[in-house]
Amino acid sequence: MGVVIDGCPPQLEINQQEIQAELDRRRPGQSDLTTPRQEEDRVQILSGIFEGQTLGTPISLMVWNKDAKPESYAPFRDTFRPSHADYTYQAKYGIRNWMGGGRASARETIGRVAAGVLARKWLQQQCGVEIVAWVESVHDLRAHIDPDTVTRQQVDSNLVRCPDLELAEQMAERIRWAKDQGDSVGGVIGVVARAVPPGLGEPVFDKLEAELAKGLMSLPAVKGVEIGSGFAGTLLTGSQHNDPFEMREGRVRTLKNHSGGVQGGISNGENIVLRVAFKPTSTIFVAQQSVDSQGQNVVLEAQGRHDPCVLPRAVPIVEAMVALVLMDQALRQRAQNGTRTLPTM
Repeated sequence: MGVVIDGCPPQLEINQQEIQAELDRRRPGQSDLTTPRQEEDRVQILSGIFEGQTLGTPISLMVWNKDAKPESYAPFRDTFRPSHADYTYQAKYGIRNWMGGGRASARETIGRVAAGVLARKWLQQQCGVEIVAWVESVHDLRAHIDPDTVTRQQVDSNLVRCPDLELAEQMAERIRWAKDQGDSVGGVIGVVARAVPPGLGEPVFDKLEAELAKGLMSLPAVKGVEIGSGFAGTLLTGSQHNDPFEMREGRVRTLKNHSGGVQGGISNGENIVLRVAFKPTSTIFVAQQSVDSQGQNVVLEAQGRHDPCVLPRAVPIVEAMVALVLMDQALRQRAQNGTRTLPTM
């Protein structure tokens, strides 16, 4: 798997170890809660970085698959996995890579995570932005996490990546239960971006929440994105939902944050808070009704090595996508305003 990162400003200090640390958070084989595939996901820098700094030219990174077992995918050569991209890719192109899912495989998220390392570091240096994601729910188990205070250390303190340790253990047991059944479970990842400057985002079609939703919805297995109050906001009145303004520490702030840090499609300087819904993994070991490429009704019994729940490994992927979108918007804002620095009020 490879990625080309274009448009990254020059002289950003970065090294292979920083990129590798994030890939290690995403890689398979971390615990009994994930796929047993053993991939080191060692990153190789091919271009665009010299003597520990970005050059301003395209950056090319490569990660080589080491533990591929294409024979495990033989049952999917002629049979479409329910809720997977097998059928839709065949319908679109008339051909598909059945040995691992091709472009529909979550392996492609390696590139997003690697690129996200550069975006996160640039945002932190330029604006002080901090991005933290966590597992908020698995199946029907939901934790209540304060997005204003949660830390990455709390998130990474357990295998599930849920900061609520008691619920994390329950979530782990639920994932193990699904795995033992040959089944899978989904859930929700929460994510917060702190210290995002006001003014990011464009009117109408390129609103900040639209760009964030587009980026997050492009991730494998994502079926929904909420920002701020989300659907729960529909149960409030306007007087309850509005975020009153006040002057605090020399700049405009809001007393509440039902807007999730975005108003009118533009960041308002408050924490950007999102929730991302991931469906259960589609490749399961329970016998399911399906159709083969000859149009015959068949029963599919899958095999191979698949995650019973994608949530623990998806945390760094969500963080990376938020970082990539915010960096794009910050660079756009800087370019639109000439030499003017990013807004702080």
